[in-house]
Amino acid sequence: MIKDSETIAYFSMEIALEEGIPTYSGGLGILAGDMLRSAADLKLPFVAVTLLYRKGYFYQKLDAQGNQSEMPVEWVVSDFVQELPSHVEVSVEGRKIQVKAWQYLMKSKEGYSIPVYLLDTDLPENSEWDRTLTHFLYGGDQYYRFCQEIILGIGGVRILRALGYDQIRRFHMNEGHASLLALELLDEAARQANKKVFTHEEVEIVKKQCIFTTHTPVVAGHDKFPLDMVKKVLQREEIFDMKEVFCCEGVLNMTFLALNLSHYVNGVAKRHGEISRLMFAKYTIDSITNGVHAATWVSPSFQELYDRHIPGWREDNFSLRSALSIPNLEIWNAHFTQKKLLIEYVNQETNEGLDFDVLTIGFARRSATYKRGGLLFHDIMKLKELVNKAGRIQIIYAGKAHPQDQPGKDAIQYIFQIKELLKQSIKIVYLENYDFEIAQKMISGVDIWLNTPQIPMEASGTSGMKAALNGIPMLSIPDGWWIEGCIEKITGWTFGENLKNGTTNTDTSDANALYDKLQNVVIPTFYDRDRFINVMRHCIALNGSFFNTQRMLQQYVTKAYFL
Repeated sequence: MIKDSETIAYFSMEIALEEGIPTYSGGLGILAGDMLRSAADLKLPFVAVTLLYRKGYFYQKLDAQGNQSEMPVEWVVSDFVQELPSHVEVSVEGRKIQVKAWQYLMKSKEGYSIPVYLLDTDLPENSEWDRTLTHFLYGGDQYYRFCQEIILGIGGVRILRALGYDQIRRFHMNEGHASLLALELLDEAARQANKKVFTHEEVEIVKKQCIFTTHTPVVAGHDKFPLDMVKKVLQREEIFDMKEVFCCEGVLNMTFLALNLSHYVNGVAKRHGEISRLMFAKYTIDSITNGVHAATWVSPSFQELYDRHIPGWREDNFSLRSALSIPNLEIWNAHFTQKKLLIEYVNQETNEGLDFDVLTIGFARRSATYKRGGLLFHDIMKLKELVNKAGRIQIIYAGKAHPQDQPGKDAIQYIFQIKELLKQSIKIVYLENYDFEIAQKMISGVDIWLNTPQIPMEASGTSGMKAALNGIPMLSIPDGWWIEGCIEKITGWTFGENLKNGTTNTDTSDANALYDKLQNVVIPTFYDRDRFINVMRHCIALNGSFFNTQRMLQQYVTKAYFL
């Protein structure tokens, strides 16, 4: 564990550390965990901060009609993380809240460790309500969320100082949730200058310390808090004396706060960088395309295959380009091993009787309307016709809707309704409680990975990258990372690409493009084994070798961390 002037402090509202620790909800947390795994592999001087979440995000239950209900996730904290003696306090509405930390060590196979500190307010000296502040990820109302972000940002910096991290080279804010760490850094800089209140001089000092990664072009994804709440909770008048730094359009916008107090800002794909520069026109915003941790997401059968043909691929993900030389039969056998495991698992869980030899399409996302999980069923008659003409398909869905997102819940119910309507011609299943373990099964066991977001709402997406490492091609709207990753008919397929004069494709035009691509290209390719395996091979060699966190972190090192 390194505590020196080269340390990078990585703050994220959620981090997927391992299967049994429910401190993540989806893509943002999985990315954070993968990033730390690669940082450990590369022996980078990292430390990470997040919240403990004793009740997790939630455990999803789906009834026979697809109605989602949520239950707390029970886990034994001390089985996974070590309690530390250090305590700090943060102020909320003038009262002091005690914060302690638990430590998790993210270890590489070589034994290098990166400490992750999970902050916890469930202490007897805190009030009953304050003790719940680190119980639920993305739970409660705006007030609850704002208090959580005070604990993450301000409490996180204080915990690091209490643990001896006096000299940190960079503070990396993974999304705007951690932006209040910059307020704590401003206070530190003011104290060092013997000032009672920070000024613009301290703003420039703090900017040199901070890095910000924005992850979404969706407006609802940027936390905003009304100023009367901010004033009541923080009780910091100097924030309102420097509104140009802290306030935007009459609210505390955590994204703008991070933008104003970071010297390097990036989006998470080339296209997302462009969209972010349009959204935040007065800021300089770069892009570093997301990746995934190869050794975590390559399935057992493909690990064995790569170990034989590409020794050292874990240490050098770029060497996966050599997959072009792996024989067809060996690729197919490795894939069929994983497909068989997935189908057996699905049939055991759902009793739907999925078949081993049928083209299996996978779709697993957070259930949100812009992700359009039901696009495939836009015209059921056309879907039935194309299956009759081109060949059979079956579909595996998974994904949670946020507890307060009724349209997202409705989208799950819609798929359940379609499932019944199509049960005589297309088998459809929806797996409940999508998590780390189910993701590992799906991204290696389906034949095609489907992605249908509304353009330009997909900032990056990483599930298709995980699939690519297992030779699973993606069929996707041209958005997010897929604009960079798709070589048509070589690494996968794109549909809905005919945007003209800045107009946005409709669901109808996108669905028709999807049907056309399925009927005339994708399904015939799958049932022509050698053609399909050739796409699988290129998927690994071109996309698996590049869209990984090893490459991604190397870009952060050269662009942001050590400049």
